[in-house]
Amino acid sequence: MKKLTSLALAVGLAFSASAMAKDTIALAISTLDNPFFVTLKEGAEKKAKELGYELVVLDSQNDPAKELANVEDVTVRGAKVLLINPTDSEAVGNAVSVANKKNIPVITLDRGANKGTVVSHIASDNIAGGKMAGDFIAEKVGKNAKVIQLEGIAGTSAARERGEGFKQAVEANQFALLASQPADFDRTKGLNVMENLLASHGSAKAVFAQNDEMALGALRAIKAAGKDILVVGFDGTDDAVKAVEGGKLAATIAQQPEKIGELGVETAAKVLKGEKVEAQIPVPLKVISK
Repeated sequence: MKKLTSLALAVGLAFSASAMAKDTIALAISTLDNPFFVTLKEGAEKKAKELGYELVVLDSQNDPAKELANVEDVTVRGAKVLLINPTDSEAVGNAVSVANKKNIPVITLDRGANKGTVVSHIASDNIAGGKMAGDFIAEKVGKNAKVIQLEGIAGTSAARERGEGFKQAVEANQFALLASQPADFDRTKGLNVMENLLASHGSAKAVFAQNDEMALGALRAIKAAGKDILVVGFDGTDDAVKAVEGGKLAATIAQQPEKIGELGVETAAKVLKGEKVEAQIPVPLKVISK
């Protein structure tokens, strides 16, 4: 009889635990084709599991319309907090507005939102990172050097801010900026844009790519052209760090995407508990070079 009572108690406790629905946190990612954002997602998943939250991950596939549809879907499905890594800082305002109307707190990750109410923004200091990249180039090739910049997706805060920081370094180090063109944070586009730029700006001494994917694409184009041009990326992805260790990529300005994901979930947990959170939560950067 005692065994049966214990068994009944255990079954009852198990039922009670399963009956208590976990609070759901939604995570909308700009694209899971980029290793940086995959790592961010993994950091968020790990922290959500640790803290006992249900995390629903949505891939916006770099499409603001899909991003909006994803957010509309999770607000109906009962998400309590929205973590969002915007496809575009302007267009994401529509998705943020949807969450605002449902009284669902919004936290932006890596890229900010130009419109709507956001309770916290978690990101590296992209302006400081862009300047770090430029100053590293100055250390390696000297002032007055001829340089090229590969820009990210126009309209994202990351592209705008990294460009602003690099502009500060260009002015401080008196670089000759031969060209600055978008390659949309994409490796293949980085390769193609760099091939075209090398045809008219082959005298460049260095390239700053606003993310590692473009930097790795640019490296392929430079190698194929038989040029010796220093390349600096941004993000600190695994592929980029390997390229640095192999002596191919000069440096990458390393963010901590896993940390951004972890902090996103930790901040969401505080919001759910009614605790005060900072409007801006910075994540440290560092230069990784050989």
